[in-house]
Amino acid sequence: MRFFKRTNIDFMRYQWPALVLSTTINLLAIGSFFFQGLNFGLDFTGGTVIEAGYKQPVQLSEVRSALAKAGYSEATVQHFGSSRDVLIRLAPKNQVESTAAVSDRVFRALSAAAKGQVDLRRAEFVGPEVGSELAESGGLAVLYSLIGILIYVWLRFEWRFSVGAIIATIHDTIVTVAVFSLFRIEFDLTVLAAVLAVIGYSLNDTVVIFDRIRENFRKIRKGTVLEVVNLSINETMSRTIITSGTTLVVVLALFFFGGQVIHGFALAMLVGVAVGTYSSIYVASSAAVMLGISRADLMPVKKEGAQLDQLP
Repeated sequence: MRFFKRTNIDFMRYQWPALVLSTTINLLAIGSFFFQGLNFGLDFTGGTVIEAGYKQPVQLSEVRSALAKAGYSEATVQHFGSSRDVLIRLAPKNQVESTAAVSDRVFRALSAAAKGQVDLRRAEFVGPEVGSELAESGGLAVLYSLIGILIYVWLRFEWRFSVGAIIATIHDTIVTVAVFSLFRIEFDLTVLAAVLAVIGYSLNDTVVIFDRIRENFRKIRKGTVLEVVNLSINETMSRTIITSGTTLVVVLALFFFGGQVIHGFALAMLVGVAVGTYSSIYVASSAAVMLGISRADLMPVKKEGAQLDQLP
């Protein structure tokens, strides 16, 4: 299925303006990391986890309203198993206040709002040590993903393509995370999972374009490097639009109807899919061109005994 059968867009004509734009955005992102940092969620900072059970199904908005009146307006609330079970996550607010005191205060607020139709099932404290371990593990997961991408693309294509894919992946990761830093949106494990998903999504789109570039270099004997790259991007345009479009439809549904708990995940995916589509064209492909990719680099290697087999 093709939406554009005869497109002839000169993408590489704008590679230098795109380079300036990407560099500017990444510098702003790094500046945001340096001056503002990330607004880490309970998964990384530690805090109190409270599980409450209601005798009747309860709306999360009612629970949040009751907690806000008790002074916990930033609490994370989600259903746990059923619409009668609620899991509440509270960031550390007062170091002097014990877990028992916090849970008792929360329980009184929920009981007053639900007229006693609620039971406190468990309350536990998650220390900051666990959060720091999760942050370290998450960082290592991103690093290992980048190393794996470097090795995979290098073995499948050519080292210039590998470097281009890594640059594009780092670009997508920085821009996606920068949105959460710039607007002070909570960064938790679901967002980290979305960042890792964005890495895989971006690489998939990049590999499709790289594979078509290699195929066209071997098939088309005439034409400059820029012409071959432009042709390859145009030929994969229909596939890119279908894949990105269907993904965005699903992610938009999660963003608007998935609830507060999954809001960060959906936002990270929205930004990542859009930026990943852009970077596959104007970061990964442009980087490979700037590094000097040529037809000779992508031609199949002839076996040493091939010429001897052709002798009479």
